[in-house]
Amino acid sequence: MVVRPQQGILFIVSAPSGAGKTTLCQAMTRLFPDLYYSISYTTRPPRPGDEEGKDYYFVTKAEFQAMIARGDLAEWAEIYGYYYGTSRAILEKKLQEGRHVILDIDGQGAKQLREQNWPGVFIFILPPSLEELKRRLSQRHTESLAAYTARINKAKVEIWEARWYDYIIVNDVLEKAQEELKAIILAEQCRRARKEDKLAEILNQDC
Repeated sequence: MVVRPQQGILFIVSAPSGAGKTTLCQAMTRLFPDLYYSISYTTRPPRPGDEEGKDYYFVTKAEFQAMIARGDLAEWAEIYGYYYGTSRAILEKKLQEGRHVILDIDGQGAKQLREQNWPGVFIFILPPSLEELKRRLSQRHTESLAAYTARINKAKVEIWEARWYDYIIVNDVLEKAQEELKAIILAEQCRRARKEDKLAEILNQDC
């Protein structure tokens, strides 16, 4: 991975439904005020409490397909009948400005970014067990039995894919998982490749 010292870092966070990735990502934006939380485009209808431009950018299926055709999306996926995707232009702009970006996306989208060689840090959030994941999903009381079963089956596939991610966090105790994600973000900012300019500056100083 080529790291440009002045370019922002892209953090890609994936997890099965119910593992807590959105909660963790939102916590990072509070800990790191300059961290840009990327807002996805979706064809899913807004739910009660959803805000345009805060939770998602809501578009029609035709609009989304036009974005795909134009190459406007850095990644996209169809999840349970709805499309979700990330704006290529916004992502590139923020990173070029030196802003660090955190993406809360499905494993399908993360794999697309990996295959396109986006310079990013790939982080997977694991539940402590499948039984705990089932418990969390059942407590939502927002889905049919068929939808619940589909999420569990999809989770097994996604967990298998976690093997190629750079980091894995087990979200058993939320506070501990937050500290681990925070540590990854801090550590990545301290990579030698990102400090080359400062290193050269000090080495070139006269004693």
